[in-house]
Formats: sequence, C-alpha cells, structure tokens
Amino acid sequence: MKTRVIQQKNTWGKTLAVGTTGIGLLLLSIVLCLAIGSVYLPAGEITLILLNKIPGLQSFIPATWDPTSEQIMLQVRMPRVMLAMLVGASLGLAGAAFQGVLRNPLADAFTLGVSSGASVGAALLIYFGLQYALLGQWTIPIVAFMTGVITLVFVLQMAKENGKIPIETLILSGVVVQAFLGSIVSLLVALSNQAVNEILFWTMGSLAFRGWEYSGVVLPYFLVSLLLLLAYSRALNMLALGERQAAHMGLHVERTKWIVLLAATFVTAAAVSVSGVIGFVGLVVPHLLRLLIGSDYRLLIPMSAVGGAIYVLWADTIARTILSPTEIPLGVVTAFIGAPFFAFLLIRRKKQRGAVS
Repeated sequence: MKTRVIQQKNTWGKTLAVGTTGIGLLLLSIVLCLAIGSVYLPAGEITLILLNKIPGLQSFIPATWDPTSEQIMLQVRMPRVMLAMLVGASLGLAGAAFQGVLRNPLADAFTLGVSSGASVGAALLIYFGLQYALLGQWTIPIVAFMTGVITLVFVLQMAKENGKIPIETLILSGVVVQAFLGSIVSLLVALSNQAVNEILFWTMGSLAFRGWEYSGVVLPYFLVSLLLLLAYSRALNMLALGERQAAHMGLHVERTKWIVLLAATFVTAAAVSVSGVIGFVGLVVPHLLRLLIGSDYRLLIPMSAVGGAIYVLWADTIARTILSPTEIPLGVVTAFIGAPFFAFLLIRRKKQRGAVS
C-alpha cells in the first residue's frame, strides 16, 4: 500500500513538472511568435498588452503603448497564432491517438491517408461551390470528417491480413491511398479555373488570411476530441499491453479502438478543413514526447496537444517570415522537418528488427 502511494506521488509529481514545462514553453512561444514579423514588436510590450486584456488587470496595467502595435498584434498576428496552436494541437492529439490505438509509432493522420481523404471532401465542395451550402461554416469540417472516416476504414481493410494489421502493410496502404487521393485533388485543380488557388491551398497547407472565425470552427472539435481521448487514455495504456491482455483486463477492445479512431479522425478533419494538408505533425510530436516522458497516455495525450501547438506555431512563423514578403506553404515547412524524421524512424525500426532476427 505504501509503495502504491509513493508511485502515485511520483506520477503526479512528474505530471505536474512536465505539464508546467510544456505550458511555460507554449506561453513563451506565443509571445515570441507574436513579436516576429515585418514589424517587430518588443516581447515585453506584447506581454503587457496580453495582461491588459485579462479582466481585472486593466487598472494595474495601463495602456502606455502605441495603439498601432496593439492593432497589429490583436487583429493581424493573434488570430493566426491562435489558429496555428489549435491546428497543431489537433494534429498532435490525433497522432498520439492513432499511434496508441494501432500500437504503431509510424501511424498518424497523414501517413494513413486520413488528411488526404479529408482534403478530397473539402476540395470537392470548393470545386462545386458548396462550401457553405448545407450547414454554413460547419459544412466543410463535417464533409471532411466523413471522407476522412471512409478513407481510414478503407486503409485498415486494405492492410488487414488474417484478422491482423501488420505495420509495414498499414503504412504501405496509407501511402498508396494518399497518392491516389492526392491525384484526385490534382485533377480538380487542373479542371478548375476559378477555385484553383483555393484548392491548391489544401494540397500545401497554409494559415494565411485566416481570421478569428476559423479558430471558432476548430475549437469545439478539438475540445470534444480532447476530453474523449483523455477519458480513454487509461484504455490506451491497456491496449499497449496487447489486445488479448487488454480484453482479459475487461476492456471492450473493438469498441475502444473505433471510438478512439473516430475521435482522432474527427479532430483531424476539423484541422484540415481550415488549414489544408499539414503533414508529419502527428508523427513527429508524439514520438519525440514518448522518448522524453514515456508512454503513459494519461500524460502523452495532453502533452501531444501542447507539443503540436508549439511545433505548428513555430513552423508557421518560419513559413511567414523566412522569405518575407514571400510566404512558404506551412505544409512545406513541416515536411522539411518531418520527412527526414520519418526516414530516421524507418531506418531505426529496420535495424531493431535486424538485431532481433
């Protein structure tokens, strides 16, 4: 009993330390990314403006800064920073869920083709001018979710062998489906005259010209998926022991797998619907965090959201500033980082298998 109490204290201590560090890095990243741009804003001034906007602190922090600086920060940079955080957190969260339920460190929404499936749904709506025809601003996220789910089911069925899903077959199936769906989007681009730029946006990913309303689209999807996946974090820990062992421990394995997969697809579709296809976030972030903090999904799920937010926030800052005034597509920046990391994981896994054999 005493040992269990000590272990619980150690777990809570580690959770508090990791959580505090992650939140601190996120807050620091927000301030620095708000400061960087064509017009430099001092980090100290940004901090004061943010604190001034907190109810109850206005009287303690009077507005002594240039109103133009406040307008640039709140109306131009802040909406994009918030959206970058939400998109990154959504993709990081989805990546941790996919890797946990499939017990595969190479799985994420991009490599499984879910992002491409969601982008096909969005591109079809744009091509036919139906972006707001059914449910207003919710039309694209819901259709993207449906096409993402269809893609996921198709990839899983294609990869299944004798009731099991081998890792190599799963990744290969995802790559094949992703290539096919990418060709559909390319065809729509070739056939379109008026919507060509908007469709191309989905293939490369970008947060340019995205206002506060887009964060409002992603936020409810993210919160619902986060709460659901946190509720199933203990189940993911049980799945890590193997499906048979988890079933012996009383877990309804198939129901758990589908709930987690649908939640991950749900939040991926919401992110893709406003940002386009941004690859490798869900692959890189959970894997690095797993190396740093371990595989306890009670901690890995929320920290993947925080890590994804930081990753996309800095990637978007690089995208909009490194070749200013020209802006690089966000998906290009994340691919530059993620593709070599993906190759590293494949080589490492190959060596591990060779050592075992």
